[in-house]
Order: sequence, then structure tokens, then C-alpha cells
Amino acid sequence: MKEQLVAGMGALPGASLQKACRLLVIFCALHLLVTMVYYMAGRDLNIFQYFTENQQSQHDWKNASTTPAAELLACPETSPLLVGPLNVEFSKPVDLEETKKENPAVRDGGRHTPKDCRALQKVALIIPFRHRDEHLKYWLYYLHPILQRQQLDYGVYVINQDGEETFNRAKLLNVGFAEALKDYDYDCFVFSDVDLIPMDDRNIYKCYSQPRHLSVSMDKFGFRLPYNQYFGGVSALSKEQFQKINGFPNNYWGWGGEDDDIYNRITSRGMSLSRPDAIIGKCRMIHHNRDVKNEPNPQRFDRIAHTKETMNSDGLNSLSYEVVKTEKKPLYTIITVNIGLPKR
Repeated sequence: MKEQLVAGMGALPGASLQKACRLLVIFCALHLLVTMVYYMAGRDLNIFQYFTENQQSQHDWKNASTTPAAELLACPETSPLLVGPLNVEFSKPVDLEETKKENPAVRDGGRHTPKDCRALQKVALIIPFRHRDEHLKYWLYYLHPILQRQQLDYGVYVINQDGEETFNRAKLLNVGFAEALKDYDYDCFVFSDVDLIPMDDRNIYKCYSQPRHLSVSMDKFGFRLPYNQYFGGVSALSKEQFQKINGFPNNYWGWGGEDDDIYNRITSRGMSLSRPDAIIGKCRMIHHNRDVKNEPNPQRFDRIAHTKETMNSDGLNSLSYEVVKTEKKPLYTIITVNIGLPKR
């Protein structure tokens, strides 16, 4: 009996210890379970939060990357990027691939839009063209940096006369106006000879309240205006101004006369010319021989004398041509056109 009592007393602590151990294991398991529940809950919360933030950041990025130009602030009236007088010379050949590398913001077709502000005007630059590839290289080399500093929303259109018949500068300019408007809603048109380069980027290639003559003082004329009515070289007219004068005449074949006809059209519609001063309006011409099939037009003086009689029937409303080919080059759009033949 004594031995049984002793054995029972010895077994009692062992049973209690086992129960205590079981309780401890259960407690640890519960503690681990609770910890895991909290951990998983927190992890799910973080995943949800990360997903939400990631979606928000993608939404913000998309908004930033597709922000319409209308939501940007307007560009300042005077661009802070202008540098003033420029050194223009034609002794070194131009590589258009290098020119493109130096102007990475220019898109195919010669289009550019300011990145940080909304341009005040949408400008189409129209160049009448035939067999002047070297001159065009210089024009693109100098003008693209200038136009970007002027913070313009612009496109460059080279209107190439197909064939070898007599050249018609004014009709090509009409074609450029019509074709550019098929491409974009331009409100300003700058008409530029391919061999004229401005010598000051403060000479803004944009439109004004009156038709603008930009090539005021060319080196060809000793940096003086040859005569007060002169409107040749580079000029700018708004869409409304151009339509008001029925565009340019289509019947000036060969060199000369169309600029004076345009001047007559402008004044007959109650408008006047505006110009920059002779310093800012300086430009340099690439010297060259007169082109074949662009000899002086013997009819020009008679036609100029009858501008008021012919302008309502000769211009945009009588323009006819055929587009042969349109090419979007890295720095310009070239449109080759058949403009027909002069009336015999």
C-alpha cells in the first residue's frame, strides 16, 4: 500500500507536466496562428495598397503623356529662347542625316510642336521648288533650329514642280496652301524662297494683323529694300488674309511680276504691309545662276497693270493641279505636282 501511494504520488507530477506541455503547445500554436493572421492581413493590405498606387501612377502617367495642347499654358508672346543675330554662311556642305540628329524633336514630315507650352500660331512653311537640293539642305539646317526657338507649331512643305516646263512660283504657293490645309488646321502661312535664310531669329516666322514681309533687307540688295512695294522672298499671310485676296495669281509663268501682283491684291482689299526693321529683317541669299525654264516673264508688266480686273477670277478659286507624289521626309514634306502648262 505504501509502495502504491508512493508510485501514485510520483505519477501525479508527471501527468501535470504533460498537461502543462500540451497547454503550452496549444498556446504557442494559437499565438503563431494569430501572428500569421495579422501578418497575412497586413500583407493583403499592402498588396491592395500597392496595386491601388500602381494603378494611380499609371493613370497619372497616361494623363501626363496625353495631355492635350489646349491644357498647356500659352507660349509667351516673345520666346525666351531667341538669341538674336546669327552667323549664316554657305561654305560648308550640309548633311541632312546630321541635321536630323541635331533636331530630334522634329517629326517626320518636318512637323514640330513646342513641348512645354501651347504655340500661339500653327504655321505652314511653303517652299516653291525645283532642282534646288543643295539650297534646301541649307534652308533646313538653319531654319529648323530657328523655328523651334520661336516656339511655333509648324510644318515644312516643299512644293516640287514636276517636269521641265516653265516654272510658276505663285501657282506652287497656292498648291502649298491647299495641300497643307489637308494635313493640319494651319492658321498662318509663310511663303519662302528656298535660297533665303534669316540672319536674326527675332524675325518671327508668324502672321500679324496685316500681311507680313519678312525678307526686308537682303544682302543681294545691299541690305536695303529695293522699293517700297517689294513683297518678294519671304512673306507671311494668315489663312483669312490669303483667302481675302483669292490667293496668288496662277498665270505668272517664268521669273518676275507675281510679287507685285500680290502687293496689288493686298492693297486693293484695304490691307497694308507690315515689316520688321532693317536690322532684324536681314537675310542672306545663296548665290546661284538663274534656273533653266525660269527666264524673265515678258508678260509680267501687262499682267501687273490689270491685277484688280483679274484677281477675282485668277487665284484659289481657279486653281487646278495634280498631285504626283507626296513623301514625308524626316525634316520636310515634299509634294510633287503637275501644274499644267502656260496658255499659248
